[in-house]
Amino acid sequence: MLGMLGLLAAVACMIFLAYRGLGALPLTLLCAGIVALTGGMGIWDAVSRLYMGGYAGVYKSYFLIFVFSAFYAKLMEESGSAAAIGYKLIDWFGSRHVMLVSILIVTALTYGGISLFVVIFAAAPILFLLFEQANLPRHLMLLVLMAGTGTTSMATLPGTPSLPNVVPTQYLGTTMMAAPVLSILCTATLFILCLMYARREERKARTRGEGYVPIPGARPASSGVMERSALPSAWVAFLPMGVLLLIIILGSHWVRDAAMLTVAAMLAASVLTYAFNLKTLGKLSLKHLLNKGLGDGIAAIGGLAAVVAFGAVVSASPAFQSLVQGLKGLNLHPYWKAVLACATVAGVTGSASASLRIVLDNMAGYFLASGVNLGILHRLSVMASATLSSLPHNSAMFLMLGHLGLTHRDAYRHALWVGVIIHSGVVTAATALTRLLGL
Repeated sequence: MLGMLGLLAAVACMIFLAYRGLGALPLTLLCAGIVALTGGMGIWDAVSRLYMGGYAGVYKSYFLIFVFSAFYAKLMEESGSAAAIGYKLIDWFGSRHVMLVSILIVTALTYGGISLFVVIFAAAPILFLLFEQANLPRHLMLLVLMAGTGTTSMATLPGTPSLPNVVPTQYLGTTMMAAPVLSILCTATLFILCLMYARREERKARTRGEGYVPIPGARPASSGVMERSALPSAWVAFLPMGVLLLIIILGSHWVRDAAMLTVAAMLAASVLTYAFNLKTLGKLSLKHLLNKGLGDGIAAIGGLAAVVAFGAVVSASPAFQSLVQGLKGLNLHPYWKAVLACATVAGVTGSASASLRIVLDNMAGYFLASGVNLGILHRLSVMASATLSSLPHNSAMFLMLGHLGLTHRDAYRHALWVGVIIHSGVVTAATALTRLLGL
């Protein structure tokens, strides 16, 4: 009982201190200590062995995905490809639909291979420009980023190279294309609901007279984006992304290692982006592109590693093991067990990928022996992991808010609606539908 209370206290502490602006590393170290102390675990052993083992494990498993995704994002930004995609979407949908265009930009970049942890570096310059021109407040940018990274391109789009979509393949033998029909239905539903919320918040902001206010001390947004005449053509910007997705979709039939396939696809997209934009990128130092691009990936992975490290301490605690056994013992279908387990652990750790790793470490054998459709289980698990992971202590939240010059108090409510409330409703409906149809 004391251990369970300590676990709840640690999660509450993480949420409260995240709102107060404490970073992911000190936050997770402190809360790992709470779990260890109340769970009868040795604090030194919990930190030096469990915490550091989880921290290092993220670098071992996902380091290459992060750094090459960040390098690809840097090439997209410096070549003007990200801005070219933004302008083309404006041409298609009109300048009055800034929220729609912004969500599509972020979705295109993340579905096109840029990690949700580093997409902020590629998307921010064009988002600042669009919001300045539309005179919309910066807090709506978090809404856009959550709708573009934390929903469809993270969890439901078939073949998405997001980290949560990679993790189940390592346990269930599935591919990143798992349950394509269910994925498309959930994608459409999520997108429509998120867009409806975005338009409502835009109307409310304009009614209140809120407008664009730049980050104190920052340059005008227009100074950070190339003139449109200097940008590459839209097909040049979109083609490497298309090749990346094609490699993942076709390669998943022959390559079982999804992480390796994702890295190979990102490398191919990076080479194509550099080759197609040699006139622009050739003027820049390759050393600068490599140092800054790969460096952004190292900076981004640190927050995730800290959250996963906290999860490693949690998963070793007696209270958590009791929780897992309780979930496994529930008289529920395996789909519901997977959804409940992934959502619950995501709420504890604040990380979708960490929750999937922890749940599947403990329950993969049960799921494999259950005889259910593993593709559907894969998709529902990924969707569930993306719900409560959007609580305030989410590692990517710190990165996005910091880059946008915002605090949790300024904008977190949008993450709550998009990532937690809307997404939870869709995954619940999807799970109920699969059971109703007997899939």
